[in-house]
Amino acid sequence: MTENDSEHLPVLLSETIQGLSVKADGKYLDATFGRGGHSRAILALLSDNGRLLGLDRDPQAIKTGQALAAKDPRFSIEHGNFSELNTAVHARLWQGNVDGILMDIGVSSPQLDDADRGFSFMKDGPLDMRMNPEAGLSAAEWLATADMDEIADVIKTLGEERYGKRIARAIVETRDEHPITTTKQLADLVDKASPSRDKFKHPATRTFQAIRIFINNELEELTTALEQALDVLAVGGRLAVISFHSLEDRIVKRFFRDEARGDDLPSHFPVTVDQLNPRLKVIGKAIKASEEEIKLNPRARSAVLRIAEKLA
Repeated sequence: MTENDSEHLPVLLSETIQGLSVKADGKYLDATFGRGGHSRAILALLSDNGRLLGLDRDPQAIKTGQALAAKDPRFSIEHGNFSELNTAVHARLWQGNVDGILMDIGVSSPQLDDADRGFSFMKDGPLDMRMNPEAGLSAAEWLATADMDEIADVIKTLGEERYGKRIARAIVETRDEHPITTTKQLADLVDKASPSRDKFKHPATRTFQAIRIFINNELEELTTALEQALDVLAVGGRLAVISFHSLEDRIVKRFFRDEARGDDLPSHFPVTVDQLNPRLKVIGKAIKASEEEIKLNPRARSAVLRIAEKLA
């Protein structure tokens, strides 16, 4: 096991690779490279003629990808959001010729484990939460200026946190006294504002999740990336998406369902299924991590993998 592999266990690895049905001479896109666990598994199945492109907005991921690219000419990586995959594919003249795309949505283990990134309340660090620390507002900057209703809406909607308004009020009252700049400050604040406890979950879990999703515009990024994926895939190409949050999985499930259904015509129209122009075929059911994998990697517990194939 390499140093990079030990830092991050790729979730649902064998199921994802099997679902992509990798062709030795194919062209593939890992739209969320992370630390490259899935990419290395794809490369292991490619011939000298196969190609793999990685994308990521995290500068640390780019460094890992550049090191891999220096060793393997079949691989290249670009710094960018996965919602910009169309541009990266166009630059390589791969449009409509990509045999498989992988999206592993959400925050990676190395990001969670690095206190300086501010994603986790498990270690105290600056309240940042940006996937790309070089762009956009940090969580601390947003919390310092957003009004209470906006904060409450984010926490309730994106975190599915029932005490969102109470937590938002506590944030605003606290920031009036002193800035909220560290993960411990926010976690302690949420803990005090939460009237009940879940014995399996820290009270700040949903709030941190919600703020992270908002700061990184994750749901909108996912929606855009799914649309672009259909445009760049070859007919017969596979799309594999791993999500860790019910809101993300809902977007993927709905997108797959709608594209497999085709044109939205009234049910009484005399047309066959093929005439509805479906663009995707859903492959199998949603896949979750086995108990064995969860024991090795507890963060795999919430992972859901969905796979679809482009029809036209």
